[in-house]
Amino acid sequence: MADLFSEPQTSFKAKLQGAVQSFAASGIYIGTSSWKYSGWTGLLYDPQRYCYRGKFAESRFERDCLAEYAETFKTVCVDAAYYQFPSAKYLDGLVSKVPADFRFTFKVTDDITLKRFTNLPRFGIKAGKANNNFLNADLFNNAFLKPCEPFRSNIGLLMFEFSRFYSADYEHGRDFIADLDGFLSKLPEGWNYGVEIRNQEWLQLDYFAVLRKHGVVHVFNNWSRMPTVGEQMVVPGSNTSDAVVAARFLLKPGRSYEEAVEQFSPYKAVKEVNEEARAAGRKLIIAAKQQGKKAFIYVNNRLEG
Repeated sequence: MADLFSEPQTSFKAKLQGAVQSFAASGIYIGTSSWKYSGWTGLLYDPQRYCYRGKFAESRFERDCLAEYAETFKTVCVDAAYYQFPSAKYLDGLVSKVPADFRFTFKVTDDITLKRFTNLPRFGIKAGKANNNFLNADLFNNAFLKPCEPFRSNIGLLMFEFSRFYSADYEHGRDFIADLDGFLSKLPEGWNYGVEIRNQEWLQLDYFAVLRKHGVVHVFNNWSRMPTVGEQMVVPGSNTSDAVVAARFLLKPGRSYEEAVEQFSPYKAVKEVNEEARAAGRKLIIAAKQQGKKAFIYVNNRLEG
């Protein structure tokens, strides 16, 4: 896969299209985390498609670029769903821009996954307070799943991303595992669910056993304070689903989000090849094909640029 990044732009896009679409045809979905990056113009996006009165129109790009993205990739992770519950209108707007064989992965809204609202301006008066809807299965079913139902055929994975918990949230990891078990037991069947955690000390058999009990996939993740995807893959019990494998390559362990943004933006070129992450991605693809599983693999700009 590394040789893709040494190609001229036109041949890069054509080669990338052929590779990812061939994988998708066999159930291996490879894509990115979000898609609205103007830095990708000239590489993935044709800037002429977004010009208005002779100038690049950012609003037109943000509105329409998903359709061009879907000409190359067959999946994307929708981070926007993490910040507010998706409406049927919003979901219809996404699905209307992609072909029938395209699959969306949605990060479940943080009203479900945050135990305590962080001290960020977007939370307003809720900042710093306990979240009474944490792991509220009824809210998830009504506010998240219900609007998704008409678009089920275009949805690959619904992912619960749990930010790092601290001792004030859970004194013991087993308490989170018990709460997670109760929550997952209330979810409707027939969807692919995934769980991504940010507490590396909880990557233990009890956690994996709960996911396997409910047929939920552990989402391997490269992140600042987590073991690499490759290291997580060899943890006993981490293969929790017989149907799906999933991974997100977000950050190089040890590097903060802010450092990655400063180093890599505006994301116009690969600036630092992460051979370890690429090797893990290849292993995931091979394992999924050998085991007859679907795979959902996402790469973030802030991994390599």
